Amino acid sequence: MISIMTATEIENVLHSQSICRLACNDNKFPHLIPLSYFYDGTYIYCQSQQGKKIELMQKDPNVSILVDIIGTMNNYKSVLVNGEYQELKGDEADVARKLLFEQIFSLMTTTRIHHFQHQESEKIDDSERIKIIMFRIKILCITSRKEE
Repeated sequence: MISIMTATEIENVLHSQSICRLACNDNKFPHLIPLSYFYDGTYIYCQSQQGKKIELMQKDPNVSILVDIIGTMNNYKSVLVNGEYQELKGDEADVARKLLFEQIFSLMTTTRIHHFQHQESEKIDDSERIKIIMFRIKILCITSRKEE
């Protein structure tokens, strides 16, 4: 049976996941991409290189983020966040990046464990993980669905 999640269930989903899907306005069709994120209970934090999604969000800061946990077709939790893009600069960006790295990138493993996906080396090269633009999504509203 499909139902709406409680506030606690929504918080648990947002805190427990590290990948979201971000949709921004590209006029005729939405621009939808997967993205790593960190949720601090108030904002959703992300980082990116300069590119299409950043250009689109700078033009129109209204975005949607989908975070879900899918077990089977009839066993899932889905949270949809509508919010506003806010680019971070200076100390605010540095603090947010530190939180993102502590919470998300600590989950990454060395390429020696997953050598089939990467060049084999002893450690992860942080130069590929640090993106120029740090931003957050100010949450305006949240909707949810679950089926168990």
